[in-house]
Amino acid sequence: MRTSLLSVSRSCQAVHRLPQNTFVSPTSSLSRHQRIAVLRNSSSHSCEADRSFYVTTPIFYVNASPHLGHLYSAVTADCAHRYKLLRGFNSKFTTGTDEHGLKIQQAAEAAGKDPLTFCTDVSERFKHLFDSCNISYTDYIRTSEQRHRQAVTHFWTVLCDKGLIYKGSYEGWYSTQDESFLTALQVENALDSSGKEIKVSLESGHKVEWMKEENYMFRLSAFRSQLLDWLRGNPRAVQPEPFHHAVLQWLQEDLPDLSVSRQRSRLRWGIPVPGDAEQTIYVWLDALVNYLTVAGYPDKHDRWWNVAHHVVGKDILKFHAIYWPAFLLGAGLPLPQAIYVHSHWTVGGKKMSKSVGNVVDPLERSQMFTTDGVRYFLLRQGVPESDCDYTDNKVIKLLNAELADSLGGLLNRCTAPALNPAQVYPSFCPRSFPREREGRAVVEDYDMLDAVRSLPAVVERHYESMHAYKALEAIAACVRKTNGFVQRHAPWKLDRRDGEDQRWLDTIIHVSLECLRTYGTLLQPIVPGISNKLLSRLGVRPGERSWADVNFLPRYQGTDCPFEGRALGEDCGVLFTRLESPNLDKQKPKKTKTEISK
Repeated sequence: MRTSLLSVSRSCQAVHRLPQNTFVSPTSSLSRHQRIAVLRNSSSHSCEADRSFYVTTPIFYVNASPHLGHLYSAVTADCAHRYKLLRGFNSKFTTGTDEHGLKIQQAAEAAGKDPLTFCTDVSERFKHLFDSCNISYTDYIRTSEQRHRQAVTHFWTVLCDKGLIYKGSYEGWYSTQDESFLTALQVENALDSSGKEIKVSLESGHKVEWMKEENYMFRLSAFRSQLLDWLRGNPRAVQPEPFHHAVLQWLQEDLPDLSVSRQRSRLRWGIPVPGDAEQTIYVWLDALVNYLTVAGYPDKHDRWWNVAHHVVGKDILKFHAIYWPAFLLGAGLPLPQAIYVHSHWTVGGKKMSKSVGNVVDPLERSQMFTTDGVRYFLLRQGVPESDCDYTDNKVIKLLNAELADSLGGLLNRCTAPALNPAQVYPSFCPRSFPREREGRAVVEDYDMLDAVRSLPAVVERHYESMHAYKALEAIAACVRKTNGFVQRHAPWKLDRRDGEDQRWLDTIIHVSLECLRTYGTLLQPIVPGISNKLLSRLGVRPGERSWADVNFLPRYQGTDCPFEGRALGEDCGVLFTRLESPNLDKQKPKKTKTEISK
């Protein structure tokens, strides 16, 4: 989606064409129960809906190939989707491409292609990236699809029938590159390449031109108080908290009405306004409705739309947290349960730009660092509240430290024939590691057990708020504790001929494998490939990998462990290939195995 939306400023003159008495108050046409449900986002759903979850990414504009930020949005939503599946939810996850607009129309003409062919080519690049990076979407929506056209047309008609759309004339600065009108305060003087003075957008730097046209307007100004009620009554409607405050701050000022159409003579590549062949529905209204299209609007959307969650970049927050809810209120539909906002990725501290030459190709990086490697890095380093910086060296250092050395090294130690010659999940000895703390375990070992036992609840809390980086911090800290546990007791030094030593060795390995099983289960939404490899090596079957299956170290609690005595799975090599050199153009990653300390 684009980063700005057509809006009517105080300086723009809108000529109202509808008599005043045709306007229907946004909520007056709803029953009291419906008004409460809309404004409070009532969750009085069916039992089926209570176990349903619907998460969306923005749909991505096909003006350029995908970049790292697009993948970050997709991986964030994918993590939420996979997590909900682990919890036993029915989950729907959608992504796709935003394909209408003047910029696309002009780009297609310049390429000598019809708009649909042009859009298909770029859309396929996004789809290929997401497929390559294991994005498990259940629906891939394109705004050029017929199902979407039908949904948008119906949505427009509903708003129109309620008196929320009127015809007027619009005058102001317009940026074709940004597909948006701008106020006088949003432009500045600049010089083009020939030295000629021009006006450009303050936000994007793109050239703008003065334009006047007749189009349709949406009565956004009528919804300010209801949007404030919604946000104040739902402090977690927009997350993280700083973005919630930002939206409230925007709403302290008057909301101008929005232009929601363009003249057909200017914009042919788009959905026509119902009943007016001279106008095209503006691309932002068109694009936002995609979330409803996938939910089954207008006939079968209730189940999914009642549990909708959006993942968006901070640059399109205003459109998702103000304009979109206003459209939904006008149409009498529930508002999203939550809007999760993330910040941007920079490179070397600078914004990614083609002119600077620092745009990161996510597909190329996924081939360099593996799909799971890139997924892990983005979710481990991505902090939603602030911009994050990308360098190849950061990726290499993080993945080597946490996936290759810490997690991979722990798995290799505990499954290597030198320590586990029988290649089984060994037995736990309660006398060696008693709950009364009288055996061979020390205080630090009990602290580790407490940390790992509480880890699922910690990770759950962070997954629920889409703070994956905090979940990964907690997991990484526990992995370090487990490595410390093994290193502290040096099982390779124990005498296997001594029965007590053998029982203690088996207990050390059993506890470590239980820790690994927990980490592998909790990491599935982040790195599904690595998690599958780890759990398969431990002999954990596909049906034993849900959130409810974690049940860490039951033998310590005096109950049976279903894995005790079970043969380990096949050794498929290192868990993660160590990356040896930042100069990836000249050197390929070299496979190594962490040696067992002797």
